[in-house]
Amino acid sequence: MPPPTVPPNLPALVKEAFVKAQASGDLIYYPTQVAVLAVESFASVHQFQLRYSPSLAQKPKPPKPVEPNAKPFNPFENPSPALLVAQLPPSHRLVLNKFAVVPEHFILATRDFKSQTHILEIGDVDAAYACVQAYRSAGRELFVFFNSGDHSGASQPHRHLQLLPVDCMRHGLENAEQGGEWAVLAEKMCGEEKTLPFTVFTSPISVEMSAEERHLAYLSLYKRAVHTAIANVEAAEEGEAQISYNFAMTNTCMALCPRTAEGTTIKDDNGNEIGKVTLNGTVLAGTALVKSELEWDVLRTTNAMLSGVLRGIGIPSADMP
Repeated sequence: MPPPTVPPNLPALVKEAFVKAQASGDLIYYPTQVAVLAVESFASVHQFQLRYSPSLAQKPKPPKPVEPNAKPFNPFENPSPALLVAQLPPSHRLVLNKFAVVPEHFILATRDFKSQTHILEIGDVDAAYACVQAYRSAGRELFVFFNSGDHSGASQPHRHLQLLPVDCMRHGLENAEQGGEWAVLAEKMCGEEKTLPFTVFTSPISVEMSAEERHLAYLSLYKRAVHTAIANVEAAEEGEAQISYNFAMTNTCMALCPRTAEGTTIKDDNGNEIGKVTLNGTVLAGTALVKSELEWDVLRTTNAMLSGVLRGIGIPSADMP
């Protein structure tokens, strides 16, 4: 398969499309409040963004099929022209996220339907990394993440990776409660495994690597995650994934974490249930999102509460006391 063709002015295209779609009402942007919390694990401290968006609780639900046997709505099959950023020959397209918490959040989707729960192909990883490089050429960084499986935070069956400009992920941090120096977690973790409340596997990558080598790096992380999650099982290299997991990629690092739960229930000091915090692949950037004020308040004010949430979503590290 030939390499993907990415527009050299991709960051400008994404920004222009985002501004137009928001102005026309084709895209909804949900502003957030943000705090930076310290997560301590194994004598390491990582700064996590906690964002709160009350209006996200009223996010519209996708339309239901009119006919009993009709296919569910697929936003990536024939995307709205207002949300289409660019075609990415030979096999992908770029579309805006219709419901954005981070400005300029966009999506890399396969043009033909492929399953979100299948192992990523070389073309998927190559197209995503080409987008990363297009942002690098413009002096910007891109965070890529992929949710696969029932416990990963995945919401669409059509295969897609999600892309967030790192500078847009920093919006509001200058006024964040409790301060702290936030940076993309996956890059900080590269080469320093087992320092989080859940198991994460990482691998350095570079622009000098071939598309095949980067895909092999992803497959290696996936196989390690399968071996950790399921004893005595040989990990496949294609087809249906054997576990739920999140995958992330930046210019210099890949990270992958096996998932055992989409979220965990949090309780107050009296044991009363406050809500359930769910997490997707942005956890590998060091971010979490809540929609309830009660959840927002208790996570900000209760020491180690966020660490407990993180312990509940994946496989505890072997070094966990």
